[in-house]
Amino acid sequence: MVRKLMGIGLATALALSLAGAVPAMAKDGDVIRRGSCSGSTDWKLKLSPEDGRIEVEYEVDSNRVGQRWKVKIVKNGKVIFRGARTTKGQSGSFEVRVVTSNPPGKDTFRARATHAGEVCRGAATF
Repeated sequence: MVRKLMGIGLATALALSLAGAVPAMAKDGDVIRRGSCSGSTDWKLKLSPEDGRIEVEYEVDSNRVGQRWKVKIVKNGKVIFRGARTTKGQSGSFEVRVVTSNPPGKDTFRARATHAGEVCRGAATF
């Protein structure tokens, strides 16, 4: 019996330690797309419901601090964000966050970031 309890305790401890290593899951209703850019950079486009609207998060991770990127986010063919961002922090990344309306039907989002000839493109539908 003691062996069985020790085995259960060990299994539980192992399961809890592995659970901490698992990345966070998306919330219900989130749409997440990820991809690689034309160089070594990666991007993530996340669409989430927010109080009857749509939260758009576009992240670019180059692992290099201080890069200035031109960024554009388009919703159904209309530009909803245009600007520049600089990578920072330990991860050498930046994020753009925009909250936009959520009319009936599907909305298609396209995000693009460029730096020194490298291009990141992402798209998702909400």
